[in-house]
Amino acid sequence: MIGVAGLLTRRNPLIMLMAIELMWNAANLSLLAFARAWLNNAGQIFAFLVITVAAAEAAIGLAIVLVTFRRARNVDVDEVASLRG
Repeated sequence: MIGVAGLLTRRNPLIMLMAIELMWNAANLSLLAFARAWLNNAGQIFAFLVITVAAAEAAIGLAIVLVTFRRARNVDVDEVASLRG
């Protein structure tokens, strides 16, 4: 819920990316807890895949924020029209 609240209330893209990372980590904790409870290693494998996707999402998201920040000094997610080529 903290990740969802951060994503919905903040307009800064870096804080939004951190909120998304919080949600990814919450999903990892759930996967690992269920894997431990059911004595199955599949949850650990899925958690590893989630970690790799989260790392790629963070890298691409930060690259988009940097490109947008170079064009305009004020980065606001409501002004995404600047990304339209």
